[in-house]
Amino acid sequence: QVQLVESGGGLVQTGGSLNISCVVSGGTFSYYRLAWFRLDPRKEREFVAAISGSGGITHYADSAKGRFAISRDNAENTMYLQMNILKPEDTAVYYCAAKNPSGPWTTGYTLWGQGIQVTVSS
Repeated sequence: QVQLVESGGGLVQTGGSLNISCVVSGGTFSYYRLAWFRLDPRKEREFVAAISGSGGITHYADSAKGRFAISRDNAENTMYLQMNILKPEDTAVYYCAAKNPSGPWTTGYTLWGQGIQVTVSS
């Protein structure tokens, strides 16, 4: 059974940085396409970034380009999201997700973590 567990969330001031992680267990880590999504209760779930199994291909939402960086360490079964220049509108529950390496980059994810809160104070 594949499990995804996020960590590293918390409270940060506007303009600050935060690095959140997702450890994947129970499967062949390098096989999966991975992604970060976020959910603000006032909005719909939003795609943030995705990365290929090898880590060589990445995709970002416009809101994340230039500020966030997705990466993965296949030796450690861990994916990361480095978030810089954080804004209050980045406040959300962040979820990591996994899917088979095919189809659209922003949809179709079937495996999800439990989510982790990121709060950016103004």
